[in-house]
Amino acid sequence: MTTAQTQNQAGRPVVGTDPPTVRPPLWDRRFTLYFTARAVSLVGDAMMPVAAALAVGPLYGISGVGLVLGTWTGTFVLLVLFGGVFADRVGARRMMVGADLVRVLTQGVLAAAFFAGTPPFWLLVTMAAVAGAAVAMFQPGVNGMVPLVAREPQRANATLKVADALAQLLGPALAGLLIVLTGAGTVYAIDAGTFVLSALCLGLIRFAPADTATGAVVDAGTDTDADADAHAEADSAVGKKSSLRRDLRQGWHEFRSRTWMWAVILIWVAYGVLLFGPLVPLNSALIGARLGPNAYGLAVSFLGVGTVLGGMLALRLRPARPLAAGAVAMVLFTVLPLCVALGAGLPVLLAGHVIGGGAWAFWSVMWATSVQTHTPPEVLNRVTAYELAGSVSGIALGQILAGPATRLASPETLLLVSAGTCLAGCVALLSIPAIRTLRRIDLTDGGRRRRG
Repeated sequence: MTTAQTQNQAGRPVVGTDPPTVRPPLWDRRFTLYFTARAVSLVGDAMMPVAAALAVGPLYGISGVGLVLGTWTGTFVLLVLFGGVFADRVGARRMMVGADLVRVLTQGVLAAAFFAGTPPFWLLVTMAAVAGAAVAMFQPGVNGMVPLVAREPQRANATLKVADALAQLLGPALAGLLIVLTGAGTVYAIDAGTFVLSALCLGLIRFAPADTATGAVVDAGTDTDADADAHAEADSAVGKKSSLRRDLRQGWHEFRSRTWMWAVILIWVAYGVLLFGPLVPLNSALIGARLGPNAYGLAVSFLGVGTVLGGMLALRLRPARPLAAGAVAMVLFTVLPLCVALGAGLPVLLAGHVIGGGAWAFWSVMWATSVQTHTPPEVLNRVTAYELAGSVSGIALGQILAGPATRLASPETLLLVSAGTCLAGCVALLSIPAIRTLRRIDLTDGGRRRRG
């Protein structure tokens, strides 16, 4: 029985009020601009971990890399909750444009410092803190914008994940090559340029007033500046009616009321400390020392290849229980730290990064889509801020502790612990009923929600 027909008491079909489900187009003006903004800045972002590892590492060691990355992440965690509130108050798009412009400044300063010679460590840490604060203002809106620019969030998320994957494929290899040929200054200058283009594309997106009220996407053919102003007024009206504390409490209530959400985040805190946080400092040190810096850039690029494959798989598969399917996929991520810890040769190492990237991409799409479709649009930015703060806080701690931990155990042993943590976390995800049984929800063309 479809949504367009129901059976009456006599058994005869009658026409219902809901229209038949029609697969809407994805590539309209709004999504194209949003995709361009995200894709170009993702390329620059993908270069940064390699730049930090290969440029900061030789100057200040593993501890220096971990502290710079940890400062960036820690500042993000401290401020992201406020970013979620501000995004709901003044509009996600405005916050994202402002954050992009701040990052043009931070990356431009670092580019100039590297061109001039050896940047002092305090400057690296300071710019990392400012950039982390900017990302805290930017990132909550990333999730909230997707339902506004695309009628099918899973397709949009999967497409964006493919873009992320391509960035991970091209960015690290390009960063490694540029550092060898021209130095780190070029990498940071390119990153600053990507934020300029991202801010421009985001600034060109226009919303109709109905979008903010329903979370649905309407015809973009008649967008005007007046529509954009009405959108901003609708967003800021929320802030006029409530205090900052009340907004934070409401976001916390919405987050806490979803057992599947906070349970995943608790697991992700452990992942951050023991898996994701130490991964970049430890991997870059081990792979770089054994196979050279270019090999590390190549490995991260192959992580991008896997992410492309995982994103393409998420475009095709629509599991009824998305988080359960994502947890099963994450089991394969164990291969990545394991092959580095065991000193695998380059072909096996690259294959492990492909598998890990595919697993991570598939989980990411399932998770982002679940958050977007199970959360009311008016609080989505704040809920996103809470889940980001929780999941990223562990990463900050893991990055900061990566260097000191190597004085207690070898990097290889620490990565074996990371692999075991990954497996244990997947078992925990599948053992919690609220996560395992969460059903897919589809957004219909009119903005209504329908269980898959």
